[in-house]
Amino acid sequence: MQTVRLLGRGDFSEWRDAARALAAAGISPREVDWRIGGLEEELFEAAPLDLPKPDPAAPPLTVPPAFLSLAEAVVCHTEPGRFHLLYRLLWRLQSDRRLMKLTADKDVAWARLLARNVQRDSHKMTAFVRFKEIAGETEGRRRFFAWFEPSQFVVARTAPFFRRRFADMDWIIATPKGTASWDGESLIFDTRPGADPGHGDPTDDLWRIYYSSIFNPARLKLKAMQAEMPKKYWRNLPEADLIPEMIANAEANVRAMAERAASDPPLFHYRLQQAAEAMPQIVPAMAGSIEALREEARHCTRCPLHCAATQTVFGEGPRDAHLMMVGEQPGDQEDLAGRPFVGPAGKVFDAVLKDAGIARDTLYLTNAVKHFKYVPRGKRRIHQKPAQGEIEHCRWWLAREVELVRPRLIVALGATAVYALSGERKPLSQLRGKPMTMEGNVVLYPTIHPSFLLRLPDEAERKRQHALFVDDMQMIRHLAETLEA
Repeated sequence: MQTVRLLGRGDFSEWRDAARALAAAGISPREVDWRIGGLEEELFEAAPLDLPKPDPAAPPLTVPPAFLSLAEAVVCHTEPGRFHLLYRLLWRLQSDRRLMKLTADKDVAWARLLARNVQRDSHKMTAFVRFKEIAGETEGRRRFFAWFEPSQFVVARTAPFFRRRFADMDWIIATPKGTASWDGESLIFDTRPGADPGHGDPTDDLWRIYYSSIFNPARLKLKAMQAEMPKKYWRNLPEADLIPEMIANAEANVRAMAERAASDPPLFHYRLQQAAEAMPQIVPAMAGSIEALREEARHCTRCPLHCAATQTVFGEGPRDAHLMMVGEQPGDQEDLAGRPFVGPAGKVFDAVLKDAGIARDTLYLTNAVKHFKYVPRGKRRIHQKPAQGEIEHCRWWLAREVELVRPRLIVALGATAVYALSGERKPLSQLRGKPMTMEGNVVLYPTIHPSFLLRLPDEAERKRQHALFVDDMQMIRHLAETLEA
């Protein structure tokens, strides 16, 4: 029988080195007596220096990463049999590589339970450590002390959290299971039990006042409090001496709160009301106007597109414009600005309108879909074509715009706009430049969307298509003038 004595205070390396030597020598778990040392001098005398030499014929020792992370947590537990359990798992893993995936295995389940207890205790430490300032500074850095009583050996495991969070101050966290200290450069651990000096803090009284003022007796759940914060943590918190009295008086305080429920609001409420009354009144838009429709569209939830978009991008232009132009949907810049045709495609569109002799401020510009549909890719938002259902939902808004503006000629920029206005699903190449009559003797003229020009890779083809688009716009201008005559 091989006896191995360890300090057993959460140091993974001391178990790992001993287990590695034992396994390499071919010593089975039944032949090892793992013990946790007492006095420090006994530990040095019983250090495992006389382990058998490794068996040269033995295969190399390997373990899956899941076992390493599990073992690092389990060694921090106070369970006396934890080292024997881990060595047994290590031994079995050499013949069964799937062992860590067998959640019903007794050894695996026990190890995971111990690891969860350690993780829970580590979380409690991050939640309930209370630093108190120590008088004096070291080279301009403030100094703090904290006393905590963990159930497991989690000080070294959890101290890096406090180093990251409180790197700008010097601190010591003392516990019965070891001490951690940080001086701005080095994080130091001491496995010896620390001591609580009973250090006070000038802010303790302020914290008690704050805690008592936010305590809500109507929401008191004593069992939940005890489950999340066992009483051993209470005595180390400044508000702990208030808790028994607040619990005892909770029922009476709830009744008192109910009696005060109809009391007047604080004085500042009246000042807010007076300020609101002094503000100029906003005249609501006339019902049935384009302004009222625009305000109503701001709150549109007809399809899921409103969830990700910044805002509704409604149409703009003269409310009695004879020429309406309808695009597909707003793009990234339109979504941010809240206006149609202000992005890259809008700049191309403005240049084409100028070449064709059409003033933009005489047009009513809008889109078939009022919200930006996109897919996030890094920091960019990539345009996505709206689905048929999304176009159908937005047709209601487009139809209301047509009714209120009453244009003589509508230009459909792209296949999406053609479908939204007419329901026609033929390829745009078959419809482009062929006017069609809609309900109310409104003429619909299909052509390309200006974004089509941006997607053309060949410069010569782009110039050719730009010229054709200008020809379309000139034809539209002549057609509009004819309809107005």
